[in-house]
Amino acid sequence: SDAGSQKERVVTEEEWLQKWEMGNIGFHKEQGHPLLQKYLDVLLNGRSGLRIFFPLCGKAVEMKWLADMGHNVVGVEVSEQALKDFFSEHGLPYCEEPVPEISGGKLFQSTSGNISLYCCSIYDLSSSIVGKFDGVWDRGALVAVNPCDRQRYASLMINLLEKNSSYLLVTVSYDPNKHKGPPFYVPESEIKSLFG
Repeated sequence: SDAGSQKERVVTEEEWLQKWEMGNIGFHKEQGHPLLQKYLDVLLNGRSGLRIFFPLCGKAVEMKWLADMGHNVVGVEVSEQALKDFFSEHGLPYCEEPVPEISGGKLFQSTSGNISLYCCSIYDLSSSIVGKFDGVWDRGALVAVNPCDRQRYASLMINLLEKNSSYLLVTVSYDPNKHKGPPFYVPESEIKSLFG
């Protein structure tokens, strides 16, 4: 259960951008994630028209799927290429505008208005910029953030949640001494201490 050699590992923003540039995106799921389909009822909890947040969204196909169901989707991703790919691969027209509160930040929004994707570091976001959310689909974010940033990440996520929100979190289980990450190994005990 020890984080082993991963504790000190840091993946830079440049490394993530390079993964997208090189097409080294094995973490992207073309068909959407089966666990979201399986636990969709838990996320929605009988509600419609939710605001759902996708941290470190990449070009996740689930964003369009949930938007097509009538939900408002907001994502954040450091790679502009990933966000542009998302819109082009789904044939969705969008507009691009700067985010005044974030230096260099951009907002890519579908012309239908129900998908808003921020291009910036997740740590540049706050509830004053993006509002609060009824649901979070964290499929590859917690396991991608650097281990030293987990507390900061969890605090931000908790800050972005409405009172009766649902948070679906996917992690990976393996021996952290055999793989340097990402994805990083996050033991259940740490998830409990981060999110309560």
